[in-house]
Amino acid sequence: MKPILLFAFFVSLLTEIRAQDPRFSQYYAAPWSLNPAMTGLFNGRWRATVNYRDQWGSILAPNPFRTYAAAADMRFNTVNDDYFAVGLGVMHDEAGTARYSQNTAQLGGAFLKRLSGGPRQDDHYLSLGAQVGMGQHSLDWGRLWFSRQYDPVAEAPDYNLGNGEATQNGNTDLYLDFNAGLLWYAFFGENGGFAYLGGAMHHVNQPNLSFTDDGGQKLYSRWAMHGGGQFPISTTTSLLPGIQVMRQGPAFETDLGLNVRYSNNDLNELALRAGAWGRMGNRLTRGFQMDAITIVGMVELNRVIVGLSYDITVSSLSQANSSRGAFEVSMTYIHPGEKRSRVVCPTF
Repeated sequence: MKPILLFAFFVSLLTEIRAQDPRFSQYYAAPWSLNPAMTGLFNGRWRATVNYRDQWGSILAPNPFRTYAAAADMRFNTVNDDYFAVGLGVMHDEAGTARYSQNTAQLGGAFLKRLSGGPRQDDHYLSLGAQVGMGQHSLDWGRLWFSRQYDPVAEAPDYNLGNGEATQNGNTDLYLDFNAGLLWYAFFGENGGFAYLGGAMHHVNQPNLSFTDDGGQKLYSRWAMHGGGQFPISTTTSLLPGIQVMRQGPAFETDLGLNVRYSNNDLNELALRAGAWGRMGNRLTRGFQMDAITIVGMVELNRVIVGLSYDITVSSLSQANSSRGAFEVSMTYIHPGEKRSRVVCPTF
C-alpha cells in the first residue's frame, strides 16, 4: 500500500472516528487493559503480565500494526477477608508506514469486598477499581508524502518539495487519562466452578489528541462489559465460556467464545486450554458483520500461563490478506503468597 493511501487511512482515523484503543483477542489474558477492577484479582502475592499482538503483516509488511503491553500488580490482605491491590501498566501501539503510535502509562488500584460466603454457601465478591495515567500519540511525518510533492516527470515523490500541510507537530501534548471499573464474581459448589460479570469505562475525561493547536480531536470514551466463568464437566475437564462487548464512539465490537481446559490435578499442576472465539463488529455505516475467528492454545504450568492465538479474517478484508489476520502471545506469572488467603480468585 502506498504511503499516500496509508496517510488517507490514518486521517480517516483521526478525523472521522478520532482515535480508538488497541485491543487483544486474548482479552481475558490482558486484565489491566480490560477492567481496572481486575487489579489484584489472582491467587498469590503479585502478578506480572506481558502481551504482544502483530496484525495484518500480510498486507502492511514490513510495518504491520503492533501492540506491546506489560503490567504488574500486587495485593494486600486487610480485615474481614477483604483486600486491596495496586498496580502499574504500560502500553505501546504502532500502526503502518508513518508509525502512528500510542504510548500510555497508568497507576491503578482496586478494593475487593467479600459479600457473602461460608459453610454450604456460595462465595460472592465485588471489586471496584480505578486507573490514572498519562498518554501521548505520535506520528512520523517524514515517512509520508503528499500530492504537492509528486514529480510527474520522475513519476515519484520529491521529498525536498514542501507538502503544504500543518505537519510541524509530530507529537500530541501529554494527556491525563482516567479509567474505572466494577466486577462481581462467585464460586459455587465444591468443584471449582465460578462465574463473573464486570463493566468498565475507559477515558472518562475524553483527553485531547490533536496534533494541531485547535484541540478539536478527542479520544472517545470506551465502555466495556464482560462476563463468563468456569464450569467443570468432569474432575479433569472444564469449560470456560466468555463474552466481551465494547463501544468506543461509532465503533462497536463483540468477542465471544469458549476455551476447554484440561488439568492433571497434580501438585505441580499442568493444564492445557484450547478454544475458538468469534469477533463481530460494525462497519460504521454498513451494518454488523463477523470480522474474525480466533484459534487459541494456552499452557498453565505451576504459576506461569502462556497463550498463543491467531486471528483468521472472515470479513471482506480476507480478499486482500488471504484470511491472515493477527498473531498474539500472552504470558502471565503469579508469585505465590506467603500464606494461603481466605479470599480466593478465579483464573481467567
